[in-house]
Amino acid sequence: MKASARPIGVFDSGVGGLTVARELLRQLPGEKLIYLGDTARTPYGNKSPQTLIRFALETGTFLARRGVKMLVVACNSSSAYSLGALRERLNIPVVGVIEAGARAAVAGRRGRPIGVIGTRATVRSGAYARAIHALDPRARVVAQACPLFVPLVEEGWTGHALAAQVAQEYLRPLKREKVESVVLGCTHYPLLKTVLAKVLGRDIALVDSAKEVAREVKTLLKASGLASPLKTVPFKQHLFFVTDPPEQFAGQVKRFLGRQPDIRPVRLAELPAK
Repeated sequence: MKASARPIGVFDSGVGGLTVARELLRQLPGEKLIYLGDTARTPYGNKSPQTLIRFALETGTFLARRGVKMLVVACNSSSAYSLGALRERLNIPVVGVIEAGARAAVAGRRGRPIGVIGTRATVRSGAYARAIHALDPRARVVAQACPLFVPLVEEGWTGHALAAQVAQEYLRPLKREKVESVVLGCTHYPLLKTVLAKVLGRDIALVDSAKEVAREVKTLLKASGLASPLKTVPFKQHLFFVTDPPEQFAGQVKRFLGRQPDIRPVRLAELPAK
């Protein structure tokens, strides 16, 4: 198969990466996607760096063996720790989400602190603070771990009263520090945008890296001569894999993407060992 005709690989611990997949489908309608949701091992945010790297190498290699031309790590926790290992192992471009989110936050900065919310692993890594300071050394970053957000999203409780109560607790320190924006440092969190915006108020901007990631992928594909010549791809040609029974994931995908894709289960034993 010609390199430009090969698909883009995307992986996340579950449904959160669909925020990135949706934006890729919108901005790059001529590209095929292969998505792997590691639903059997979600959430990633409470895992150790060593475990995150192992999971990333297993899922990344699984997608690489299916001929993807580029890998998008649509998980902040995994992006924080595994990009170097993936780039060393795989002979394809690897794109993470953290740098994209940092660029979007700095581009809109007006002088007040930048808030970052994410999983424990992402916040512990300090990856967002480093990426933001690399772009603007004067920026002050206030980070807050929000570990309960991922299970709320995976359960589909994005509009539940419990989500609002949890958000009130987690976001109180950011409001106290008078942040001007909050980077959604987990690809699950955009599914909670309505709740987050209500709790934070209209004067605090929410920064979702999905659009910036899709723009970066588009630029890299063109620069490397890997962009698909197609204008559109039928939705049925996109493939979705999950490591747990797909019933719950299928409902989330249809609700989020508006269509029911081909979803295939893959056993953890089938993933290539690191």
